[in-house]
Amino acid sequence: QVQLVESGGGLVQAGGSLRLSCAASGSILRINTMGWYRQAPGKQRELVATITSGGRTNHADSVKGRFTISRDNAKNTVYLQMNSLKPEDTAVYYCMVVVATITYWGQGTQVTVSS
Repeated sequence: QVQLVESGGGLVQAGGSLRLSCAASGSILRINTMGWYRQAPGKQRELVATITSGGRTNHADSVKGRFTISRDNAKNTVYLQMNSLKPEDTAVYYCMVVVATITYWGQGTQVTVSS
């Protein structure tokens, strides 16, 4: 079993920054892809960014140039640096990791951007 603990969400004004962290623990031999998704009220969960074990990243068009995903393999931790935040970035952000062929999700952390 794998546990994910997220941190770093909160309330910020438009134009501000936040950094999300997600630490994985438990029965982990090797983590493959790690990533972040988000879900706004009344909307479907959507991809924000992913990063492979080799460091290859993929960012949604809506966050390119503003958000940066990174990971620390020694700590089994994935990060999301969010800059130039906009009100439309308001959502619950979920961490995701793939261990072997199983996908695990964090509990979610709220990010609220005020205008």
